Amino acid sequence: MRGGLKLSVGVVSVLAIAAFAPQRFTYAQSAAQPSAAATTTATAATPEQTALLKKTESFVRELFAWGSTFKLDLGPLAPSASLDFYSVPIKVTFNGQSDTGIFYVSKDGKTFLRGEMYDTSKDPFAGNRAKLHADGSPSKGPANAAVTIYEFSDFECPHCRLLYQTLKQVEAEHSEVRVIYKNFPISQIHPWAETAAVGAHCAYVQKPEAFWIVHDLIFDNQDVISTENVWDKLVAFATQAGLDAAAFQTCLASPEAKAYVAADRAQGEALAVTSTPTLFVNGRPLIGGDKPTLDQYISFASAATSPH
Repeated sequence: MRGGLKLSVGVVSVLAIAAFAPQRFTYAQSAAQPSAAATTTATAATPEQTALLKKTESFVRELFAWGSTFKLDLGPLAPSASLDFYSVPIKVTFNGQSDTGIFYVSKDGKTFLRGEMYDTSKDPFAGNRAKLHADGSPSKGPANAAVTIYEFSDFECPHCRLLYQTLKQVEAEHSEVRVIYKNFPISQIHPWAETAAVGAHCAYVQKPEAFWIVHDLIFDNQDVISTENVWDKLVAFATQAGLDAAAFQTCLASPEAKAYVAADRAQGEALAVTSTPTLFVNGRPLIGGDKPTLDQYISFASAATSPH
């Protein structure tokens, strides 16, 4: 996994059975998330369901060679897009590191399914769009754009810096696109990312157009920013953007600005974002921001919204 946690191959393989987009491993940085089981509302399991979970655990241990040194937390069983299958959250822990995923098992216990399951009667990305909110977020592009890209990003993430450069090309090539920036600092591996996110937000609060100046300066200077100098660097960037330095520093130290960044991250978590950069193109997820794929998604979304 590029830039992510250094999990063993055995733990990483849980992601291969998860209902996550395959780009998860491509040009993105990720951190371990809370157990999928913890995010599912628990109900009392019937004896049959308890037996099914036990049988399923034995099967996946055999399938992925997860011996006794691997701790598995399965369940609780939840409804899936198919009435014949349960959705089964799983958390795998090995050598103190964890990862999570989802798979499916038939209610009769005879079929195990890995991958994604969709209800074909519904728009597969409508749920994502319902959870994405632009209010109070920096944006570029027309408000009535045919294609809206939500970008969940981390200022310390090297792959996010690559995406920053890619999006400059996209903006030049696709006038029908609006980009909305969302903060998703992964503090476990990027110690100054949250402070940078707070600083960029403070620039937006003082003068919305200054956000993009500070945003660009952070990415352009990513290699020379550290936990020791991030505050001073941000103040210098704010001054360069024509902001009042004293007001900027007051905001930078405020709990309100930190809460804004936390709200952005919570929105990402509600959308199952676990790595950066993660994009949503009219609700369609793209992890890593590969340009050919991004161009494909933009063209498809644009054509779908054009009059015929």
